[in-house]
Amino acid sequence: MKIKVDFDLCESNALCEALAPQNFEIDDDDFLQILDENVTDENRDAVQQAIAACPKSAISLVEG
Repeated sequence: MKIKVDFDLCESNALCEALAPQNFEIDDDDFLQILDENVTDENRDAVQQAIAACPKSAISLVEG
């Protein structure tokens, strides 16, 4: 599974970064960056929490 972000919806509010900092980062220009799009057994719970916390439902998982 891989992380997918709809950047048209994303408000870069950093909830995902707070929950899954190994996968998400807000850059110096206040835009969300995906640091690692891969979902592993080790980060699955954190990524799923980040998806659930996103107020715009901009984050999803896709096969890949």
